Amino acid sequence: MDSWDDVTPDTRPSINVGVADTNTDTGAMAASTAPPRFVYFVVFCITIGGLLFGYDTGVISGALVVLKKEWDLTSTQQEFIVGGTTLGAIFGGLLSGYFADRWGRRMVTILSSLVFILGALLMTFASHYSVLIGGRVVVGLAVGAASMVVPIYIGELAPKEFRGRLVTLNVLAITGGQLIAYLFAWALTDVKNGWRWMFGISAFPAAVQLCCLPWLPESPRVLIRRGQEDRARAILRRVYGSKVPESVVEDELESMHQSMRTENASRYRDLLRTINLRPLAVACLLQLMQQFSGFNTAMYYSATILKMAGFSSTKSATQFSIAIAATNMIMTIVAISIIDRFGRRRLLLVSFVGMIAGLIILGIAFIFIVGLVKITKESCGEYAKCGACALDDRCNWSPGAMVCAAKGSPLYGDLTENCESISARDKAGTWLALASLIFYVALYAVGLGNVPWLVQSEIFGQGIRSKAGSIATATNWVSNFIVSVTFLTMTLHITASGTFWLYAGVLLVGLCLVYLVVPETKGLRLEDVQQLFMGSHRPYRRKVSVPKNVVEDDEESGNEAGPSGPSPSLPRRREVVGDSAGSRASSEEIDNELLRAHR
Repeated sequence: MDSWDDVTPDTRPSINVGVADTNTDTGAMAASTAPPRFVYFVVFCITIGGLLFGYDTGVISGALVVLKKEWDLTSTQQEFIVGGTTLGAIFGGLLSGYFADRWGRRMVTILSSLVFILGALLMTFASHYSVLIGGRVVVGLAVGAASMVVPIYIGELAPKEFRGRLVTLNVLAITGGQLIAYLFAWALTDVKNGWRWMFGISAFPAAVQLCCLPWLPESPRVLIRRGQEDRARAILRRVYGSKVPESVVEDELESMHQSMRTENASRYRDLLRTINLRPLAVACLLQLMQQFSGFNTAMYYSATILKMAGFSSTKSATQFSIAIAATNMIMTIVAISIIDRFGRRRLLLVSFVGMIAGLIILGIAFIFIVGLVKITKESCGEYAKCGACALDDRCNWSPGAMVCAAKGSPLYGDLTENCESISARDKAGTWLALASLIFYVALYAVGLGNVPWLVQSEIFGQGIRSKAGSIATATNWVSNFIVSVTFLTMTLHITASGTFWLYAGVLLVGLCLVYLVVPETKGLRLEDVQQLFMGSHRPYRRKVSVPKNVVEDDEESGNEAGPSGPSPSLPRRREVVGDSAGSRASSEEIDNELLRAHR
């Protein structure tokens, strides 16, 4: 395969697409059931960044259990090892938006691969707590950059009919990375310096991505902004494949040009304009809810949670963490198969309801395991249950005496960190905790785990997409950091059950907000999505639709517009329909509204 830089761009002149061309195009697109193999190759190379994102955020769960014992870490130190990556990701997400516009999506992907390798080496050879934290922060820079640029990169390359599933493939890569991390953590738990291998392994996928990058094209929308239309045409030709008429490619190019003509937003202060502020608020809301749902505590601390839930050893807790990660990955595959059919909004609402139920049940399960008590007792002997005892760093459990005692207590010779001798009732609570945790993760993977990244890649205008995406991504990582460094502390002060119920309450608020403000974006060109946020009359309930007498792709049925075919003299039109008013505006009127909004 030749590198992308060696490909000669198609220099054929632009075709003025008329209505007759559109009918042919519509049939061709309807007949296409999958993107060309080239698209999957490109997406595979790009989503290695997502794989590394998932691996580096997931591996800490298994490594932390080992590091806690080897380095005698406190709860606060554990929280900051987890939070180090998140802290780096905040800055990585913010900076990558600027550089993605300045240097392009491809260059930011290259830089993130190099930073992944540097961070992996720092963590692998860390000899001190501070060096390990530094390595986690460096990896976080790459994680933040990848989490911002990968969805946008794929979203700008993908045909609109397949954009949902292709962008969600990045989430599949993330969940796959987490599963791989748990498998290595399980295999290396009892190996000397196994945690170093856990961290070092992440350098290999980054090296593979660097080898793939010569064949990766730049985003066509970036090339259009640079004036390289022939190169953008050549990329779109390969993206759509040889079976799709040339008029489809030319129509896509014209749509990009039209967007550029009506848009002059390219600075951070342009985000304050109403037309940009509304989608930014939606993107930030979804990213905030994704983290304040508490999901990453289930991933970062799953082995810890399962140990305090009664699983008898570090290894068995890690094994069940694998089941959780596998659930996440399997249900992400389910989401990929249905997201372009059911839509983003519907999956989000189902996801919220299921997660709330899962968290409520998880909190009930922990009442059986730990009890509804604050883990802030003055002495270890006050803890009646092994689960509560395991949460306090000062204490160990005596299976023989069935009491909690201070670590190293001379009165008991069988002190352990594990909860092996528990009652049948506590065991039932343990399995209920595992079942509810898996159910919660499954519902997260179906909607809230992938839709925020997909919607973020769709709802911003071309000129502001990277900058707005970087702010939404930073919102994700700031809230991630807050959750990751407070989870263990909250379990100590408001109980484990109270912590899970608090997350359920946050999700309930989020459910109401999502119902009110998040629109459906499936099947729309990126250049059309901003129409959903224009106007002042119930803007979030508006949707782009196509009347039968106007020629346009029918996403859901694949039918040609009009029963008898439109008149060749009619220009192509795209219409915006309000929920209640049903008022219609031609594409020229939409352009004028965009210009007024930007002024």
